[in-house]
Amino acid sequence: QVQLVESGGGLVQAGGSLRLSCAASRNIFSLNRMGWYRRAPGKQRELVATITGGGDTNYADSVKGRFTISRDNAKNTMYLQMNSLKPEDTAIYYCNLYTGLEYWGQGTQVTVSS
Repeated sequence: QVQLVESGGGLVQAGGSLRLSCAASRNIFSLNRMGWYRRAPGKQRELVATITGGGDTNYADSVKGRFTISRDNAKNTMYLQMNSLKPEDTAIYYCNLYTGLEYWGQGTQVTVSS
């Protein structure tokens, strides 16, 4: 069993920045794909970004050029640097780990005011 704990969410004005972190309870990062997803009010959960064990990244079109996903395998931690935030980025952000099984964090709220 793996626990994922997100942190770093909060309230920020449009144009601001936040950095989310996702810490895993066990050292299983290095070989597995991880990602960030989000669920905005009244909408379905959507992919934000993913990163493979080899460091290959993929982003939703809506965040390309503004968000950066990264991972520190030695710390069992993944990050999402979010710049130039927009009100439409307001959502609960979830950390995901795929090992063949899927694991999810509890989510962290990001609110961007206009």
